[in-house]
Amino acid sequence: MGKPAAPRRVADNEALAVNTQIRGSAQKLNLVAGLIRGRRAGEAMNILQFSTKAMAVEARKVLASAIANAENNHNLDVDALVVAEASVGKSFTMKRFATRGRGKSTRILKPFSRLRIVVREVQEEA
Repeated sequence: MGKPAAPRRVADNEALAVNTQIRGSAQKLNLVAGLIRGRRAGEAMNILQFSTKAMAVEARKVLASAIANAENNHNLDVDALVVAEASVGKSFTMKRFATRGRGKSTRILKPFSRLRIVVREVQEEA
């Protein structure tokens, strides 16, 4: 007699993973997300593994989570997965202060970002 289950936010042949607290700016994370949009899941994992960008580490964790969700929760074929969506947004920003000369201080902004990855199972076209 509780609440009804929430409807799925993605289609039946898709799986989703979200990280809402990635330390770094959304602009830098979006550069990494652009590398994997539309790619096959295995190829995207290799791209992120060997990327020199620091944000690729966090993006790889989210992609691995999306692949695991597809396999374990939705019974999708891992070899047929494609990165359907990799969207980036701003999260919260920590505000800190640094002391400066003559008794002044300046604000330091430490931004956080969010990453949402959707993987989709596609049928092989013969």
